[in-house]
Amino acid sequence: MKFAAFCKDGRKGLAVEIEGGFHGLTEDEAGYPGDLLTLIRKGGDAFAEARAALQAGAQIPLDSVALLPPISDPEKIICVGLNYRDHSAESGFEQPAFPTLFGRFNSSLIGHGAPIVRPLISDQLDYEGELVAVIGREARNVPEAEALDYVAGYSIFNDASIRDYQFKSPQWTAGKNFDDSGAFGPWFVTADALPAGCLGLTLTTRLNGQVVQQASIDDMVFSVAQLVAICSEFMTLKPGDVIVTGTPSGVGLARKPPLFMRDGDTCEVEIDGIGLLSNPIRDEQAQPLAKSA
Repeated sequence: MKFAAFCKDGRKGLAVEIEGGFHGLTEDEAGYPGDLLTLIRKGGDAFAEARAALQAGAQIPLDSVALLPPISDPEKIICVGLNYRDHSAESGFEQPAFPTLFGRFNSSLIGHGAPIVRPLISDQLDYEGELVAVIGREARNVPEAEALDYVAGYSIFNDASIRDYQFKSPQWTAGKNFDDSGAFGPWFVTADALPAGCLGLTLTTRLNGQVVQQASIDDMVFSVAQLVAICSEFMTLKPGDVIVTGTPSGVGLARKPPLFMRDGDTCEVEIDGIGLLSNPIRDEQAQPLAKSA
């Protein structure tokens, strides 16, 4: 099943794909099943029940609504760095034996079609296309062999990075958490609709129509199952937690000369079977100075 979170006339809603189109309900309409985080926390047959309810709703022309991140307020957004060997090499890092983990915050999230904003204080806005795994039930000390049972579904992320701020310190938090830099969506695809761990799927990133990244999900150093198992060793994963699984080689920083995103560009991230996430790039607008009394 493929779901989309949207906003129409200030009302949030949820839609499901039915025979190539989307049908949905807004939060003020009878039968609205709740947002995706509510469904994930409910578990059981919640997705199937939501599909039945949403199918009765009106058809939603997706170009007439604002598409939101599938989950706008996850408890945790866990990002994985250096999870493709070629990317580790191009970045000048020795391949780590343990996942390089860092956090994003909800304040950085935007949806499909919303602009990724280049801040005024930097000209080093880089793209990173990534697969997202969404946790479906509480996980602690989960064996790798069982880890995929704890994944509710998958989506797409553009982990847009402000490179000069990322490397101001050994921790990458600043460069990975600028407002309007974490594009997420547009679809949430349930795990049962995709190959286990998304193995065999291809991730492609395009900047202005030109392919800049392309790799198989199989090339990840730490698979989705390994990431869930390892993270659950030291923290409790909760329903709706998001794991952003890492980017392949081809990032702008590693190119000669560097290729950074500029105002007017369009960046797309596509994964077979999941969909395509597209965002325009816009420069931050300077705030007018307050008038003195």
